[in-house]
Amino acid sequence: MTRPARWRPALLVAVLAVVLIVLCLLSLGLGALQIPPGQVVRALTGQDVDVRVEDIVWSVRVPRTVLGLVAGAALGLSGGVMQALTRNPLADPGILGVSAGAAFAIVLAAGVAGIGSLLGYIWFAFAGAMAASVLVYLLGRLGRSGSTPMKLALAGVAVTAVLSSLTSAVVLVDPEALDRFRFWSAGSLADQDSATVLRILPFLAVGALLALASAPALNSLALGDDVAASLGRRLGLVRLQGVVAVTLLTGAAVAAIGPVVFVGLVVPHIARALAQYAGLGPDHRWLLPLSAVLAGGLLLGADILGRVVDRPVEIQAGVIVAFVGGPFFITLVRRRRLAEV
Repeated sequence: MTRPARWRPALLVAVLAVVLIVLCLLSLGLGALQIPPGQVVRALTGQDVDVRVEDIVWSVRVPRTVLGLVAGAALGLSGGVMQALTRNPLADPGILGVSAGAAFAIVLAAGVAGIGSLLGYIWFAFAGAMAASVLVYLLGRLGRSGSTPMKLALAGVAVTAVLSSLTSAVVLVDPEALDRFRFWSAGSLADQDSATVLRILPFLAVGALLALASAPALNSLALGDDVAASLGRRLGLVRLQGVVAVTLLTGAAVAAIGPVVFVGLVVPHIARALAQYAGLGPDHRWLLPLSAVLAGGLLLGADILGRVVDRPVEIQAGVIVAFVGGPFFITLVRRRRLAEV
């Protein structure tokens, strides 16, 4: 490693830490009531501060901030694992239909089965995410050429469109009962409490551990199935571990905040660019943690921007992320098509 590259990983970690701290302070301070950073710190450290400020910080904005970080990290990890498993740079829980499968199962559980609690419908989210993953994979393998990145992306778009239409149909049957879920479907961190965070944390923790533990195997898989098998990797087990991790991470995140798309697509590409700059290479032991941190920051930043761009109205974080991810996805597809010509 050259001399300039030695300090780059440390610089990268330091910059990311500072950015996350700033985003957290902004998230805790911005909203209908503006709270200066000094008062935010005083409220967090238990010092003398106005009771109203302390209540808003701890009861409303701390859970919202933590939820943005952990849900974003879950989506970023999911995207990183999916792109590595499929060797498809277009893979993303939103684009490949995983988020739409979880969302449809949740709305179905609420509208048909009458389940209204997070702990009740989160299991439907896992089942929907898993079913959508399998369906997209099977559709992407149809044809003589087998599975290709473009075919998987097209299959994911088609499955997402169908599931979104079915979700809308269920919502229209009983709009009053599902009004909350129609707001939730835009992807929002608003109106969440600490109980929501605590309920999804166990699922996110298990999913994150499975994803991070698969990093060495994903490095082998990047060299090709034959090379990975010759290195002693059990390909079926590796893929099963990855699918379970993606299902847990995406299902829990979608159950809590709604089907936010493009986070898992954009962030792994940014993580690869930063890892390349830092001289870390395409090592998933670095790429996956970087994706988690960057995705948490991206979702939290989108939530903050949604609060201030059209005051006093809040724009859902999922809408803000879509404005960023949509052009990124189009650019990525165009580059791949030009490279294949």
